[in-house]
Amino acid sequence: MENTEARDDRDQMPENDNHNMEALLAQQGDIDFPRQGEIRTGVIASIGQNQILVSVGTKSEGIISGRELEQISKEDLESFEVGQSIPVFVLNPEDHNGNVVLSFNRAREETDWLDAEALLKSKASYHSQIIGYNKGGLIVRFGGLRGFVPASQVSLSRRAAQTGDTPDKRWSDMVNEEVDVCVIEVDREKRRLILSERAASTETREMVKDRLLDDLKEGDVRTGRVTSLAEFGAFVNINGADGLVHLSEISWDRIQNPAEVLKVGQEVKVKVINIDREKKRIGLSIRQLKDDPWMNMVKDYQVGQLVEGVITRLAKFGAFARLSDEIEGLIHISEISEKRIEHPREVLKEGESVTLRIIKIDPDNHRIGLSMRKVESMAYADMDWQTLLDEMESEDQEDSSSPEEDNNPEESSTNPEG
Repeated sequence: MENTEARDDRDQMPENDNHNMEALLAQQGDIDFPRQGEIRTGVIASIGQNQILVSVGTKSEGIISGRELEQISKEDLESFEVGQSIPVFVLNPEDHNGNVVLSFNRAREETDWLDAEALLKSKASYHSQIIGYNKGGLIVRFGGLRGFVPASQVSLSRRAAQTGDTPDKRWSDMVNEEVDVCVIEVDREKRRLILSERAASTETREMVKDRLLDDLKEGDVRTGRVTSLAEFGAFVNINGADGLVHLSEISWDRIQNPAEVLKVGQEVKVKVINIDREKKRIGLSIRQLKDDPWMNMVKDYQVGQLVEGVITRLAKFGAFARLSDEIEGLIHISEISEKRIEHPREVLKEGESVTLRIIKIDPDNHRIGLSMRKVESMAYADMDWQTLLDEMESEDQEDSSSPEEDNNPEESSTNPEG
């Protein structure tokens, strides 16, 4: 009887063990064990000086420590609280101590890349802040990533506001400004994230130009940048809109092509000389902001003055006479003789020296009008007389200031004996 009962107990023991094992396996099956490379949402269990424990659904908490803890920004660390949910990346589901090793930065970085890829597909915009720059454009924060906005993708209004010929001068004032951007390229392997402010902007070139035309007035002086060159002039961008500097308004010197003095990208100061709001055209000048060298050349000349000139060229409409190495004037055919003539060669020849009277000085067109027939005109008699008096007075002053030619020291000395 005893042997039978003992045998029955032994027969029942494996059944109980099997039952317990099945229950244990079933319990473990409820645990979602983390896998390497997985991103999970965990709950902060504790925050220590050397580690942060995060519950990720296992019986024991995962750990953020060492280098992974050091890489968390001070701003993020100060924002952490026990019970707070944070994303974590599973670096190792079980290290040699049996811990689940986690990374907060890797999780956020992976999430940011996924967000960037999603925005690339959706074309939606992202609001952020400019955190830096380099010679090619702006650097914008994208979560924990750094996105790059090439200069060509910066908005029209922001590009119009840039000045200077170095990255510091162009971009430094924009750091910390808010910005809306779109993702236009994602390359995770190369860690390349390209953004565009222009794609996120509703602003068009026409809108920028309309706004500028409303604020602009003739006589304004602005700083702009040369955007393109043509045979007839140069286009300069001021505050997002292009204006034209005609070839004649680039320099006081005679030039054949704008490329002789300008280059694309060059920063220049321009004066607004014409605004056509109906056709949305802006006329600009560079030379009007500089001293006119011609005015300095003619400063000693005045209307009515008699001058000596050398005939340099004959034309059907008149003759050109050189007054100095740099100044030339025109004698219109009607001012050559009292008699009617068909061509200046009837009276003049090239290389001949003649006395002329200045009858017109035109600073705008750099022209001097001369006359032969008015040389003896009584209309200028008073002026001629005053000029003669001035010349005589000048000669007298020169004579009085020069030493006498026959200055004999012996004759000029006083003889006490008479």
